[in-house]
Amino acid sequence: MQDEVELSPEDVRRLRIEQALRKSEERFRQVVESAPNAMVMVNSRGLIEMINTQAERVFGYARSELLGQPVEILVPIRFSGHHPTLRESFFAHPQSRPMGAGRDLHALRKDGSEFPVEIGLNPIETEEGTMVLSAIVDISDRKQKEEKIQQALKEKDVLLAEIHHRVKNNLQIIDSLLDLQSARIDDAQVLGMLRDSQTRIRSMALIHQTLYQSKDFARVDFANFLDSLAPTLIASYGVDPSRIALAVHTIGVHLPISAAIPCGLIVNELISNAIKHGFPNGRGGEIAVRLVNETPTEVSLSVSDDGVGLPADVDPGVSGTLGLQLVSLLTEQLGGVLSIQKANPTCFSLRFPIAKQTESPHDTGPRAGGRG
Repeated sequence: MQDEVELSPEDVRRLRIEQALRKSEERFRQVVESAPNAMVMVNSRGLIEMINTQAERVFGYARSELLGQPVEILVPIRFSGHHPTLRESFFAHPQSRPMGAGRDLHALRKDGSEFPVEIGLNPIETEEGTMVLSAIVDISDRKQKEEKIQQALKEKDVLLAEIHHRVKNNLQIIDSLLDLQSARIDDAQVLGMLRDSQTRIRSMALIHQTLYQSKDFARVDFANFLDSLAPTLIASYGVDPSRIALAVHTIGVHLPISAAIPCGLIVNELISNAIKHGFPNGRGGEIAVRLVNETPTEVSLSVSDDGVGLPADVDPGVSGTLGLQLVSLLTEQLGGVLSIQKANPTCFSLRFPIAKQTESPHDTGPRAGGRG
């Protein structure tokens, strides 16, 4: 019987380290093998060293067909020529990160079909040197759902644009009918009422036109609306722009459609009222419109003029004037508060709440009146 070889403490320590390493490698392989994502480990030369079962399922290859092969076998031909350069760049500065951040990535199956993927890269230190372990997720299902959502959103935008376009056209038809009706009427008071109705209809039509031309059907760019409304009103009442100037000041205000229409009608009524009554007997002056976001959830609107002012006994809330009654009713609809200064200058100030909105990149500064 041979004598048993007695191991030195150093040998025992070395054997224990080797055994621990083997156990660690085995655990690592088990983790990779049971991972829900496709896992592919590649060495610095771009050769596949290890794959898991999910990688076989996703790519359609048997394990034996991939081991030792260049990783470019899994990359679409149009990208494979550039792939070695990207791989070398990763090995020059190895760190865990997503592959191709911000770009659409695609992988190639054995049958030649491509599919969208997300890939996470993780450097792994081994006895053979640094390798990269890629976690690959097939995102075909998610991409299809995203495309369906995008298509649905596009169809909704087209539908909304068509609705606003049709509403605007229908309002323009009503405006034209009132024009035809006006030609048959000689009574100046009735003609004035019809003209006021036309300006209200044109105001609503302009709001829908602004929405139709916008990329955002949830909010009206009120600066653009006012730029179109002002010359329309000046022309409607036959006012010489050199006699009554109109100045508009807005700063990045976008209103939801529920607030834009009543707010637009209020501006229409107040400007019309100032044009008709504020500057009698050829008197000149200026009408100023100011609309700003006082807070992210509150808007301030004021329409002022330096004309003759309101009579001391006029109460807009109970006045027989339809325009001023409309202003009071529309203010209530907006949930706002209206304050009035009757002279020096005459000023209607309104504050009303809106849902919090993002600041528009197309903020506008002061605009001089009498413009197109």
